[in-house]
Amino acid sequence: MNIYAFQSTAMLVVLVVLLAIKGFAFINSLTYSTEAYEAAGKLTKQAWCAITGLGFGAQLILIGSSPLGIIHLAFTIASLVYIADVRPALAEVTSGRR
Repeated sequence: MNIYAFQSTAMLVVLVVLLAIKGFAFINSLTYSTEAYEAAGKLTKQAWCAITGLGFGAQLILIGSSPLGIIHLAFTIASLVYIADVRPALAEVTSGRR
């Protein structure tokens, strides 16, 4: 087996997974109301939409660069924080209203 082909395939898989995570976080951040962010005690909707949107956009623009670069890692961590912390808080606050 060609190690370079394996490495290339692995990096492509990582790239697609990270793109999916960032895209999900961005789209999901758009679905909650501004009031939900305030009620959950999190950053504003505009802030989370900007953070996740910039991460998703950077991933698309810098698609040829390594998905393990510092910019990608910073925005991936931000998207994972949104998914693991902010999203459940928003869902809890809006569970009776949705």
